Amino acid sequence: MAKQAIQRVEKPWGYELIWAKTQDYVGKILHINKGHKLSLQYHRQKEETILVSSGKMNFVFEDENGVMQEILLSAGEAHHIPTGRKHRMIAIEDCDVFEVSTPQLDDVVRLEDGYGRTS
Repeated sequence: MAKQAIQRVEKPWGYELIWAKTQDYVGKILHINKGHKLSLQYHRQKEETILVSSGKMNFVFEDENGVMQEILLSAGEAHHIPTGRKHRMIAIEDCDVFEVSTPQLDDVVRLEDGYGRTS
């Protein structure tokens, strides 16, 4: 077994730390700066689950009926994001979010983005 290198990826909303990456799964910590939001997006293959470690966010997601919902997620709360469902994170406070997903890191279809990165 080897010590795992942590990859830091700068983002316009903060940064992500990729701390696990295998052919089966990826583990990340997303740091989202207060007042920033990730793109409204979905994934064609990727499936993920998030856990808010610190801070508060509004989490926007498409439910099983295709209806967009918005809920408050605080430290200690988790949410599963099935493949194909639209979602977005909006930081009310600085947030640290653990994300565990399938390994398709480039599988992002951006529908709306405040940083000019739509697909």
